[in-house]
Amino acid sequence: MLRIHKIAIDNIYVPTARRKTLHPETVRLLAEDILENGMKLPIQVRVDGDRHVLVEGLHRLEAAKWLGETTIDAYLVQAKRH
Repeated sequence: MLRIHKIAIDNIYVPTARRKTLHPETVRLLAEDILENGMKLPIQVRVDGDRHVLVEGLHRLEAAKWLGETTIDAYLVQAKRH
């Protein structure tokens, strides 16, 4: 069973290819939803040395940044490097 971890947002690396899929309007709408209802699903990250690499949840991560959060709930997963 996956366990939720609190991860420092500044310690999460977003791969370049993933950054290109970002939609600012989606981030804004998601941030509003998070304010009203909280984060419903943790992001997914993998460990890579001293940092974490985003696997899933770019818009949730960016919404948390937009809201001024310093940490985010995340699942640590095993994933292939891209």
